Amino acid sequence: MSATTPPPLAPQCRVVRAGEGFIGKQGLTYTVGISAGSVGARGIHLQIVRIPPGGRARAHKHEAHETAIYALEGVSHVWHGERLEHHAVVRAGDFFYIPANVPHLPYNPSLTEECVAVIARTDPNEQESVVLLPELEANVDAMRPVPA
Repeated sequence: MSATTPPPLAPQCRVVRAGEGFIGKQGLTYTVGISAGSVGARGIHLQIVRIPPGGRARAHKHEAHETAIYALEGVSHVWHGERLEHHAVVRAGDFFYIPANVPHLPYNPSLTEECVAVIARTDPNEQESVVLLPELEANVDAMRPVPA
């Protein structure tokens, strides 16, 4: 380290206030809490996701990173698997786990209620591991939404 390079900051506890949301590559609105950018996290990312009534994400996966979700409000449905051939229903109070590299596409079948969930991921940078899978979009368009 040179005399002009400051030493790296030591990790410390911090309170992070929710800022403005942003639309991620997946097409959903996220509010970042804990990340590499907000606190210098090295192995975790924590955020809130909102899926509006009738909304859905783009088909995607998180390369080499696991995802854990806790549903706060509403009912979300998720197509998942290599061809999005599997389906899950995630209700408020449920936890949902997505292994690394598993394609998935969450959506909100309700036309009146928003879905809100807390997401924790092993990628502290959040959007860097997102891989969009447009080749799976035709599969989704051919699927009939499962009623809420």
